[in-house]
Amino acid sequence: GGLILFAIFSLVMDVFKIGYYSSFYSCLSAIKIIYPIVQAIFVVVQTYFLWISAKDCVHVHLNVTRCGLMLTLTTNLAVWMSAVTDESVHKAHSKLKKNVTEEIFRWLLRAMWFYVVSAGMRSSSAEECNCNSQICQIFKNGYFWLYPFNIEYSLFASAMVYVMWKNVGRFIDHHSHHIHGLKFRLFRRTFFVGIVLGLILLVSGLGVLVLYEVQVNSSTESSKKNQALTMYYIFNIVCLGLMSLVCIGGSVIYRFDKRDMDRHKNPTRTLDVALLMGAALGQYAISYYSIVAIVASTPRDAVSALNLTYALLMIAQHTFQNVFIIEGLHRQPP
Repeated sequence: GGLILFAIFSLVMDVFKIGYYSSFYSCLSAIKIIYPIVQAIFVVVQTYFLWISAKDCVHVHLNVTRCGLMLTLTTNLAVWMSAVTDESVHKAHSKLKKNVTEEIFRWLLRAMWFYVVSAGMRSSSAEECNCNSQICQIFKNGYFWLYPFNIEYSLFASAMVYVMWKNVGRFIDHHSHHIHGLKFRLFRRTFFVGIVLGLILLVSGLGVLVLYEVQVNSSTESSKKNQALTMYYIFNIVCLGLMSLVCIGGSVIYRFDKRDMDRHKNPTRTLDVALLMGAALGQYAISYYSIVAIVASTPRDAVSALNLTYALLMIAQHTFQNVFIIEGLHRQPP
């Protein structure tokens, strides 16, 4: 389901890119328009393949299957690297100020554009073409904001293909067959309450984010910007505090659970734990550098105190959450 969701947004991004490049096709090479078309076909075919075959443990033509899956995995990683590079070049081009030395500016853009061209994503000729019409700007801004979905799709597909690669030739243990009998019921016990509370927090978070972006970008008064920052940090501090308490409560409940721990080899679970810990390292690093910057900066005001609290709670929340999830992954089903 998650893969299909990201795939749909990736297809929308490809449509926007096709529309954007078609707006000035006369000054672009044909490969710029062909690439998003081929990428859209690849997304459709791969999503259908994973939807049909993700749970298969292949026992015939093992070497050919492993080779094909590894080729698909590396293709997804290449698409991911190209998308990240293209997004970075776009941000660098929009954020660089005009007072930068002209020669350094041109050299940096040429170097970055050359790398992206080698990845098949962008060429310097695309920037030389003028995008003056309103529909062209809509296409350009649309595919830029949809890049995160395409990046997540590539990572999502890479993880699923890796699990399939690990499952080639694997025999499933008999004790794990009853896992397929588990059913999720929306209105059973507290499931419905949890989903409602989660949706409320999600909608509230989106509202706070929109208000924060509008006030910070549109207002020139420092007082209003500080109010937006204060609102943003207070909301996130409350959410992180609640999440930490819930994760601690879940870990305590596990202590009273009489189910055995599942210590058998499971490629999916191993990959889940590795990705979980790897993703947390990035957030740990961001929080650590935020703490160092806040402690070293002067003067210290209320916004700095909120930022410090937010960074500390972020570390605590990720730690408690990872412990809770990893313990849950190793529990036997009821």
